Amino acid sequence: MNKFKYNVVFMFFAMLFWTFSLGTFAQDSIDTSKEKNLIISDGSQFKPKNYYPRFSWNVTPVYCMFGDTKRLLKTEEVKCIAEKTDFICIEKSHGLRVLGASELGAKHEAAAFKKIKPEIKVLFYFNSAYAWPFTTYNKNFTAKRIEKHPELKKFLIIDPQTGKLANRRHVFFFDVLNPEFRKWWVETVLKGVKETGCDGAFIDQMHGFSWLRKDNILEVRKAMGEMMASLKNKLGPNKILLGNNAAQENAKYVFPSVDAIMFEHYNSKTFSKENLLKDWNNMLRIAKSGKISVFRIGVEAEDTLNYSKSDRSERLEKLSKERLEYFLACYLIGAQPYSYFQYGWGWGLSTGPLVNYPELLKPLGSPMGSYVRKSPDKWVFTREFEHASVWLDTEKGEAKISWR
Repeated sequence: MNKFKYNVVFMFFAMLFWTFSLGTFAQDSIDTSKEKNLIISDGSQFKPKNYYPRFSWNVTPVYCMFGDTKRLLKTEEVKCIAEKTDFICIEKSHGLRVLGASELGAKHEAAAFKKIKPEIKVLFYFNSAYAWPFTTYNKNFTAKRIEKHPELKKFLIIDPQTGKLANRRHVFFFDVLNPEFRKWWVETVLKGVKETGCDGAFIDQMHGFSWLRKDNILEVRKAMGEMMASLKNKLGPNKILLGNNAAQENAKYVFPSVDAIMFEHYNSKTFSKENLLKDWNNMLRIAKSGKISVFRIGVEAEDTLNYSKSDRSERLEKLSKERLEYFLACYLIGAQPYSYFQYGWGWGLSTGPLVNYPELLKPLGSPMGSYVRKSPDKWVFTREFEHASVWLDTEKGEAKISWR
């Protein structure tokens, strides 16, 4: 081989090697970047399950949960919500008056969302404590029908003082201590998830009405944990199980079974500086367990003005815009990989999911580390993100987010 041919061959293989190396390096860079975006604030790596929704720090990660008893979503409303999030839940009575049963409403909306965004994760709602009669599965849990269904009546709690079915505004209470009920409940939720085409379930109310059975509190909590463990096992490996307030001490037997936990802030106690600090610690614990968290804010609990029904929605929408910076800061101080922000003033379609909040679309970027507390005796916290600096005073209820 003459010198010219040798040089050509050498250059060819050198370029081939360089191209292969560059491609490998680029792929490694992508993977490294992805891993960097999922670093927990203590420096450890978050490990998501393959059936989790997509997660990104590009803008504030948002979770939406909504329903409307009277109607279904319009096409433009589906698009509006789908543009904001990859993670939603259809509320308990959605579409009831239109289709006759809420599971049909959930099925309709799940299909509508997946048609325009196949990767979106949609959850089916069911309650583990209140016998809401909105699905065909539990439509007989009403005062008019329950006496004709003794097989269902035995699933309900009897008020020891009255000897009648315990209820709140005519909604009966499930008895989690009844093993036959637990079996029925698990099968019912499985049926709901399957028939709606949803990606899992949002389970509300983890308490099991333990305060009504003070002599059996531990048994109630263990029974709730057993029921949720059975549900998770039968849902299979690719469905999401989200438990509301499942990070609380009274739900510790539930925690191991769920994939996701919601922090439901609905009154002044849940907004307290002490409780928010506890929430941030729990968000870290949840992330280290490889689980999802949803930081839900309901600004209606902060409203102190008197208003009529006619101006309630207008007033609360205005309040939600006025207080967004503060509550967003409350979320950002404790946010971890796969922590989501839910914001509004209720659970309806008209209580926040369709409102435009420009701050939630501003570039955020990954957190640069954990939050910093000014001093142990102060309630001032700061945290840095790639494109935002967060300052928060939970004692005064003030915050400042500087976007860059």
